[in-house]
Amino acid sequence: MQTFETFAEPVQKEHVADADITTAIELLFLTKKGVNAHLLDVITNEGIVELTGFTDNLLSRQRAEEIALAVRGVRGVVNELLIRTPDVPDAELRCDVEQALADDAATADYNVACTVAEGVVSPAGTVQSWVEKQLVLRVLQSVRGVRRIVADNLVLRGGPLLNSDEEITTQIEELLDWNFRVNSALVEVRTTDRVVHLSGTVGTATERDGVVATAYQAGATRVDARDLFVAYWALGRQLRRDKHTPRTDEDIVKAVRDTFRYDPRVLSFEPLVQSRDGVVTLAGTVSNLRAKQEAERDARNVVGVWDVHNLLKVRPRQPQPDDDVRRRIVGALGRSPYVGHHEFQVEVRNGKAWLAGEVHDHFEQEHAADVAAGVGGVLEVDSRVVVPGGSAHSGPPAPGGAAPRPAGGPVSDHALAGRIRLRYFWSANLYNQEVEVQVENGRATLTGTVDTWQEREQAATDAHEAGARDVNNHLHVATAPLARSRMTLPTTAHQKDMIISL
Repeated sequence: MQTFETFAEPVQKEHVADADITTAIELLFLTKKGVNAHLLDVITNEGIVELTGFTDNLLSRQRAEEIALAVRGVRGVVNELLIRTPDVPDAELRCDVEQALADDAATADYNVACTVAEGVVSPAGTVQSWVEKQLVLRVLQSVRGVRRIVADNLVLRGGPLLNSDEEITTQIEELLDWNFRVNSALVEVRTTDRVVHLSGTVGTATERDGVVATAYQAGATRVDARDLFVAYWALGRQLRRDKHTPRTDEDIVKAVRDTFRYDPRVLSFEPLVQSRDGVVTLAGTVSNLRAKQEAERDARNVVGVWDVHNLLKVRPRQPQPDDDVRRRIVGALGRSPYVGHHEFQVEVRNGKAWLAGEVHDHFEQEHAADVAAGVGGVLEVDSRVVVPGGSAHSGPPAPGGAAPRPAGGPVSDHALAGRIRLRYFWSANLYNQEVEVQVENGRATLTGTVDTWQEREQAATDAHEAGARDVNNHLHVATAPLARSRMTLPTTAHQKDMIISL
């Protein structure tokens, strides 16, 4: 079982008051969907946030932690949230978790069995890597009724192919060097008997967790990160831009391929990767829609990549009858702790799934489409799921694309602009970015410059979650090639297709 050695005393005190951090997190819990704000309590001490109270599922527990980690001034999170979920009989819950593993396109072939006792799920079996183990745990967390997961008997493959200490250190250093979120020059890595010792400085608590996860990906049996500190000077604009100096297309292609090695959904397919001036094109075939989506996300997280043209085709290894695919989608939606209480109409023709129904908010709308995309045999998802008072939305929005307005009463344009700016102010990644916000008739227009494509996408997502009816995202990416960065990046899937065709 992995062990996280966590927080040490800060090297210097940050200029963000604990009371302000607590207030910011509580406000985010009120406005972000997927958490039960009225059941959560927040205490902050020298930048370390403690979450207590209750939530009704493991995904919500994890989401609350991720929201807190992303707040400016937070150095770490102690998650003490308890799970209060409706009782599901053990036999029924066992069927649900094993069916969830079987329906997921990646875990379907894993040799994992589960036992269940009073909502506690204990998976047993052998997986090939730490990332495969995390994938199994994520699938189990996504099942309504699971209170806790005990993974002591879910073991990693051993044997003579294990990386040496030197190889583990080298792989971690290479992965961090190509990770756009981390300034690798500020992190020192040492490995002794497969225990990785991390020291240095990162800019956010989220980055710190990401560095620890990278060490496990490379083969660490334990990670000691007590000397890896969070200090916000490490987010300085110049430091980050130095990280994103231009890379050769050959090096970018190699880095993207190396990233795929650590993604169990993509690893076996070996997509064709090409790069031209930092614009990466993915081609070839994968067996499921989630693998296509994850491949694009992996590529976007590589330093030097400023856009991705995803031409991957989804071709299942074996034909899947539409009725079977439809049944699995309905089952997956019903097991979801977020949308399982809603009624959906599902139709599948030649592997393309259509969803219809009503949900409470945009978060549930996107989650329903994401659940369907993870089912084996699904080639494409067309979501007609609507939010009352909103509109249908076909699939996840392109970065900066339009999305329906979250449910709630009307808000003045001035108040909405203030909400959006407040989110940016408390975001560890956006607070020092050059983003201007204007709102007219509920439509937010974003202008200015951010450091990365991911921050551009986050700015649009935050504006949607703050209540914007839709978003005109005219933000430029500072790390894009100069000639291209002057362009307005695509804001809808249609516009993106037009640019690809040029």
